[in-house]
Amino acid sequence: MTRTSDLVIVGAGIVGLAHAVEAVARGLTVTVLERDERAVGASVRNFGHGCVTAQTGDALVYAGRAREEWLRLGEEAGFGVAECGTVVVARSAEERAALEELAAERDGEVELLDPAAVVSRVPVRADGLHGGAFLRRDLRVEQRRAVGAIATWLAGQPAADVRFSTPVLGVDAGSDGCVVRTGRGDVRARHAIVCAGHDLDRLLPDVADDAGLRRCVLQMLQVRTGTPVTVGPAVLTGSSMLRYPALAGTAGAAALRERWGTERPDLLDAVVNHMLTQLPGGDLVVGDTHHYARTPDPWSSDGLDELLLAETRALLDAGDLTVVRRWRGVYADAPGEFLVRPAGPAATAVAVTSGIGMTTALGLAPAVLDTVPL
Repeated sequence: MTRTSDLVIVGAGIVGLAHAVEAVARGLTVTVLERDERAVGASVRNFGHGCVTAQTGDALVYAGRAREEWLRLGEEAGFGVAECGTVVVARSAEERAALEELAAERDGEVELLDPAAVVSRVPVRADGLHGGAFLRRDLRVEQRRAVGAIATWLAGQPAADVRFSTPVLGVDAGSDGCVVRTGRGDVRARHAIVCAGHDLDRLLPDVADDAGLRRCVLQMLQVRTGTPVTVGPAVLTGSSMLRYPALAGTAGAAALRERWGTERPDLLDAVVNHMLTQLPGGDLVVGDTHHYARTPDPWSSDGLDELLLAETRALLDAGDLTVVRRWRGVYADAPGEFLVRPAGPAATAVAVTSGIGMTTALGLAPAVLDTVPL
């Protein structure tokens, strides 16, 4: 399988596909190599949540660009993208204060809600509510179909060659281009972009070591409610305010973290971001917990699942909850939100190292390709 193209991309998750889509738009020829027969990693194990407003810095810029690309690709590749926004639920004075600070900073993007308005939008319990906020720019992507649909759409473009079940064994990048060695033969290109996610250390261990890469393991659930509910927007809670940077940087979030250090250390110890989205069939995706290690233990924890279920029962007015699926998500983690590093004269390693690949990858790719000598 010796082939020649302008760009070879390792990995057909959302980060790799984002670079392929952008490269084709620039008139480049692209070969995409994916070790599995379909994407089964972080790109399908997530909430399908395009969290635009709660980002800061480069991530906010990339998320804004990605939002427009998601809407375009949803139409062209044929998967669901909903401009549904996000409801952030405040169940304490500190959480309400954090939302008021964000609303003051992001004029027109954040609508503050009183308790009645929150309950009218999402089926949460009214008792103890301090109100909430609606983040109008956020999206919900049909995450279990989107990446496969983009790959199929991309394979239909004359300039793109998408190869599944093709494990990459190594990347040799020199001054006159690169050779990507695979289990099915060599692929030659002018430049390689390695989007191997948390497995970057398998291909480029020196780059991963230098970046301080490790793995973040999540526990997540798909649950069915005893009483059918409709949850149009994504739903974030106080624990989400400690995770997303535009909220985590507020005085309200700092005060919440201090209080939870005494009252809810279980949430802090498990690094919980309790949030949920609804799948097309009605089930809810609920998560998540975070554990960080270069080589994580392979075991899941029933206690963490029960913690998520208890938080969901306390949040929703939806009857009993039945767990339909349980899974562990894994993504690359390193200092900073994005890893973009040279891996030789004709290769670049790219990873989203903050769990926001679905939110930002389609906006990150143009910035990366602007720096690639093609």
